[in-house]
Amino acid sequence: MKIQVKTDRPYAVTIQRGVLDQAGALTAQVKKPGCQVMIVSDSNVFPLYGQRVIASLEGAGFRVSQFVFPAGEEHKQIATVCQMYEALAQNGFTRSDLLLTLGGGVAGDMGGFAAATYLRGIPFVQVPTTLLSQVDASVGGKTGVDLPFGKNLVGAFHQPLAVLADPDTLQTLPERYFRDGMGEVIKYGCIQAPDLFQALEQGTALEDLESVLAQCVACKKILVEEDARDTGARMVLNFGHTFGHALEKLHHFQDLSHGEAVGIGMVLACQAGEHLGITAPGTGEKVRRVLERYGLPTEDRFTKEELVQATALDKKSDGDTLRLILLRDIGKTVIYPMTRDQLLAAL
Repeated sequence: MKIQVKTDRPYAVTIQRGVLDQAGALTAQVKKPGCQVMIVSDSNVFPLYGQRVIASLEGAGFRVSQFVFPAGEEHKQIATVCQMYEALAQNGFTRSDLLLTLGGGVAGDMGGFAAATYLRGIPFVQVPTTLLSQVDASVGGKTGVDLPFGKNLVGAFHQPLAVLADPDTLQTLPERYFRDGMGEVIKYGCIQAPDLFQALEQGTALEDLESVLAQCVACKKILVEEDARDTGARMVLNFGHTFGHALEKLHHFQDLSHGEAVGIGMVLACQAGEHLGITAPGTGEKVRRVLERYGLPTEDRFTKEELVQATALDKKSDGDTLRLILLRDIGKTVIYPMTRDQLLAAL
């Protein structure tokens, strides 16, 4: 199936089993064959799928090279992007060439950022291979890298030419990484899709995984089309992320995954919302039960004071004021400005 995302530069998200082997033909629909393509991937994903994608691209007439970086969030940094720039320059890449990201959110975010900034912008295609990247990270044009001070603090908006999501790649995901992606799936149920949340509660959602992928992408498409630069309605996609990013920072981007951190963040946001009288009583418990059903943690060892302090560089801040995403109820959100002192009191 294809979902059209109508931003300033429209593109299609293709969700289809076996689409990896069509990467060349589908890329040729948005970029004239004959140009160079650099595949940006990590050391876990490239050995699994790299040769298939290379064969497909070369079969469609593209000249292919690759940049493979060590897997892990800790490598999502400027130093790795500088190595990408060097590889692109050494291979003579110009604005008429193309970058293709193959992997999870780290490859997509970081490769997309390299594409957004090399020669002030070259085109790129996203080929997400994790649940988290297929339902969320590959769509919407957000690219970036982490700093020691916080997650995704350096980045750019740069929409892809196409997104090619192959659900078959999820079969090779370690169980923890699949659970990680479920954190974002549950988020979509919370903010915009109460029917999806109900299916998650009942344990029936994953009986049709492709439908879940499409439902999440369709939710994000609506918000991205309305607010491509993330200054208004799109902010609701960050439900759980203010606390989640703070937790990732406190864990030094190592032993707590993004989806795990966001899950804990959603519970904390519900607790704050219920304390403030904004979130319907019992909502946090519903969210907690669903997270636990899919093997995700719902609390962490850091104190509330440490957590609030770690939100100091949250991208949704305006001075000392945070714009916290809260639920009114499952499927209904509100953007709620508050100071950090007020947030601590609410927790």
